[in-house]
Amino acid sequence: MDIVIELADHSVANVEVQKVGYMFPGQRSACYSADLLLRQYKRVKSEKGKAFSYRDIKKVYTIIFYEHSPKEFRSCPECYLHRAAQRTNTGIRIDLLQEYAFIPLDIFHSILQNKGIRNKLEAWLTFLSADSPELIGQLIQEYPQFKKYYEEIYTLCTNVEKVMGMFSKELQQLDKNTVQYMIDEMQDELDAKLKELQESEERLEEQKGKLEEQRGKIEEQQDLIAKQNAQLLEKDADLQASQEEIRRLKALLCGMEENRKK
Repeated sequence: MDIVIELADHSVANVEVQKVGYMFPGQRSACYSADLLLRQYKRVKSEKGKAFSYRDIKKVYTIIFYEHSPKEFRSCPECYLHRAAQRTNTGIRIDLLQEYAFIPLDIFHSILQNKGIRNKLEAWLTFLSADSPELIGQLIQEYPQFKKYYEEIYTLCTNVEKVMGMFSKELQQLDKNTVQYMIDEMQDELDAKLKELQESEERLEEQKGKLEEQRGKIEEQQDLIAKQNAQLLEKDADLQASQEEIRRLKALLCGMEENRKK
């Protein structure tokens, strides 16, 4: 299960439940957090327009529950809540917005079995993850406020129409969120295609410039060839005139030679 929620202070949390913990939990969570932060940035900037400021960007929390936790968490069998946030080495306060909480429920249940419910956080985790009648009874005995939550769940389960109505509202919201997600995806695709089109236009302009340059060189070569042809024609005419003069002189010499013999 994966759901994005907005908190009262308008910060955003991605709450995920994994049946079996994925490999590379840190890298994967960092990527999801970065994606969620970017989506919030696009949404808020679109809503605020020119009035947008980075002050409008709120914290992004990534909260992951593991039913069967990855091996990284098993090296710390006494801890069921791991918080992570970025800090500076000097201690100065820079709000880097991204925080994480990793909750390995298998380790929590192991601790719960040995030490029982010790505080309200453990009570909530028990309510969210335990289905043992003994644990539920212990939870209600130590924290009576959870009784009304179980009663509400029981009432919902015995009233199918109400459950379906609740699901319908949830599905409507889900559809709304899905539409917004699809719009974001389509906008990303349009932005990518626009970028490709701009790059194609730039390449075409570059090729057009090269073609114009080549055309100029071809025209220069054509002018040079035309000049060379004109020079060749002129030399050919001179050659023909010279040949004609040689033939005339030969004929004259032949005539003079015949007159001498006579």
